[in-house]
Amino acid sequence: MAKSSATFVCADCGAVYRRWQGKCEQCGAWNSIHEETPAASGAPKGLSGKKGRTVPLVSLDTPTQALPRLKTGIAELDRTLGGGLVPGSAILIGGDPGIGKSTLLLQALAKLSLNGTSAVYISGEEATAQVQMRAKRLDLAQAPLELGAETNLRDILTTLDTGKPPAAIVIDSIQTLFADHIESAPGTVSQVRTCTQELISFAKKRGSVMLIVGHVTKDGQIAGPRVMEHMVDTVLYFEGDRGHQYRILRAVKNRFGGTDEIGVFEMTGTGLSEVSNPSSLFLTDRNARASGSVVFAGVEGTRPLLVEIQALVARTSAANPRRAVVGWDAGRLSMILAVLDARAGLGLAGCDVYLNVAGGLKITEPAADLAVAAALVSSLGDAPLPPGTVCFGEMSLSGDIRPVAQDQARLKEAAKLGFEAALAPRLKTAPPKAILVKTIATVADLAATIMGTDTP
Repeated sequence: MAKSSATFVCADCGAVYRRWQGKCEQCGAWNSIHEETPAASGAPKGLSGKKGRTVPLVSLDTPTQALPRLKTGIAELDRTLGGGLVPGSAILIGGDPGIGKSTLLLQALAKLSLNGTSAVYISGEEATAQVQMRAKRLDLAQAPLELGAETNLRDILTTLDTGKPPAAIVIDSIQTLFADHIESAPGTVSQVRTCTQELISFAKKRGSVMLIVGHVTKDGQIAGPRVMEHMVDTVLYFEGDRGHQYRILRAVKNRFGGTDEIGVFEMTGTGLSEVSNPSSLFLTDRNARASGSVVFAGVEGTRPLLVEIQALVARTSAANPRRAVVGWDAGRLSMILAVLDARAGLGLAGCDVYLNVAGGLKITEPAADLAVAAALVSSLGDAPLPPGTVCFGEMSLSGDIRPVAQDQARLKEAAKLGFEAALAPRLKTAPPKAILVKTIATVADLAATIMGTDTP
């Protein structure tokens, strides 16, 4: 009896096994291993029997002609992409269900088509009538955007290759497509990998921009093999809490621009609208005289961004005090609490601690350490910071406050919005004249500044 040629592949890390098992030994993920059947056409086992063609080589200094970027007409999207869409590129967009991925792409392609650029929107999840209803709600019904509803990859590529290829193509979503020569269901590792490879190959050969929507897992990662993120040119994540109207489009990989660049949008009844000055929006309705409220001067990519950090510290008799965090890393909060206890003697170990980043924004940079510590100290001592004060700085385990990058950009953004003082580490250059900087060297200095008589 012939042995089965099927293999089992982990959807998270791509590890290959001869038989199915519940846990991947490489990445530790459970229930991520799926059966993968080889292509029905049968690929050759080796390359020794046929000689390949000679690939033309060019030197590094060979003059090249830069292709003009396609402007989508949505400034925040163009900013995140590094200036617009690059012809021949493949872009993967992921995000939670209902966060607005399809809405954003429909708006972008509709604006492109209104400007005379050929664009096609292929949906594997909705019928064309449903997409038309959404376009009508977004006031885009008059856009000459071509729509299609199909999940067969062969039919999609044949349709796109008929006549002049469109300049921009949206595939919504990659998990719904299937290649008919692969004997597995749509959404499996082999199907997602094959379909992604074929779509990228089409984009490179025809010079089209391929925008691919990807579903995400419960952990927030794009579903499917991780090799998919390596294959594309750009990976964008659409973030945000559906309880808030703000959405953050973040570039985590970009071969044609900077990473960690963000675009800020607001979800309205007529779709996503751009937020040109997110700092002022995130600080709307803030009570500047409330204890535990601190404005953090952060940087996302190249954009300075001011956001409110809120903390609540309450004494408790429970054996295990609560630690609740929204919008920040819980492990880093534990480190800040330990440093404040050990280096400043504040006794936070017996307190319930709640931390929240206002507006649904997620902060990852270490420069928020000082702002978080200031919010905790302010709440513990019921001592509000002076109005018009911002904070930034990285905290070490020794309790020292270390300098951070782009401090001048942070201070200029704060001064532009009317802030007059800052709690910050030692600066390398003189601060702007409009803002007074109080240098914080240690967490003990921070506690004395907030709870004592020393003011910035």
